[in-house]
Order: sequence, then structure tokens, then C-alpha cells
Amino acid sequence: MHEAIIAVDSDGPCANASASTGGRIELWCLDQCDLLSVAGPLEPVVAEVETAVGVTAIFESGTESVLVTDRCLRARLPDAIDGYIARHNCLLLPPLVYENGAKHCRVLALDGESLTAWYRALCRDGLPVRVVTKRSLSEGSPMSMETPHHVELTDRQREAMRIAHANGYYDIPREISTAAIAKELGVERRTAEEHLRRAENKLVNSLMDSI
Repeated sequence: MHEAIIAVDSDGPCANASASTGGRIELWCLDQCDLLSVAGPLEPVVAEVETAVGVTAIFESGTESVLVTDRCLRARLPDAIDGYIARHNCLLLPPLVYENGAKHCRVLALDGESLTAWYRALCRDGLPVRVVTKRSLSEGSPMSMETPHHVELTDRQREAMRIAHANGYYDIPREISTAAIAKELGVERRTAEEHLRRAENKLVNSLMDSI
């Protein structure tokens, strides 16, 4: 079994709301309606969803809220990647996750070739997709495994983290300085440190959600 999480540049109520607020929205599609788990500002999400399909109920608890829609969002806003998933014998696992205006999809395939063929078909047809994570699952049910954290890093943040990790920045004691990382990146030291801090902040916040 193989798994990939892809990010799709998207529009629609959830994508628009996540882009404007910087929050995170998880969409669980049910038969007649959807459940939306919202971490972040609520009002822009309610406004977008109310206009599109209506809102039946809202439950608020601390920093997280749950919306119940009146009708199914996916039924009214067909997803361009659905047909590709069916044609390449892949499975789309819930929830759909929206962050920073992009939709994150968790896709499973029995073999790596099907997953690769599916992704290449998307790219060939010009869909705005990128791979967030890709891995081979160990034996057993993928439903019993921890869902990977969706952490959207910029290319420079990812490269800074890669250089830092590969050269022992996170070892004890450290094997490389931020000045040396900056030299590898071709930027000033303070810029490299900013890339690392922002990436670390995103990764730690994502991890804390599951602790």
C-alpha cells in the first residue's frame, strides 16, 4: 500500500476561507451534508459556506468549531481530481484539509505505479498540484495508522530544513551553524534563521495538535 498527500491550488468556499484567514478547515463529506472542523477565525468560513450550501448548525469549543452544512459541498462543487482517482485505481481518504487556499488530499493506492501514474496524469493535464508527502505503508490497515500532519512549507523553508538536518544542525552538539546554512542557501544569515524559525514554528504547531 502506498500513500501520497497532495496540495491542490483551489477555489470554492473552504479554500477561499482558509486563504483569507490562514486557518485550517477539515471537511468530512456525509451523504446529505458535510461536517467542517474549523481551527481559526470562524466568521469568514460561515459566510462562504452559507452562501454556497447553507449552514444548519454551529458548535464552538475553545479554538475549534464544527459546522454542519445544509447540503453537500462536494456534490455542488465537483472536484476535478475525482475522475483521475477512479481511473487509476486509487482511493481518496477523508478528511479533505484546506490550508492557505490549498486543498490537501490523502490518496492511497495498492502499488506505487498506480499512484505515480495518477499524479503524472494530473500534471500532464495542467492541474495545479504538488506533492506534500509520499510514503510506502507497512503491512496492516492504513486506517489504523496515524494520519500524517499537513504542514505547508515554502520551498526555501523546506530547503533550509533539509540542509540543517542533513548537516547536523539538530544534533547535540550542533554540527553546523546558521551562517554555514545561509552560505549553502546563498542568503544572509538572518534570512536563513528566519526560514528555519518559520518552518520550525509550523512543524511544532502541527505536532502539538496531536499531543
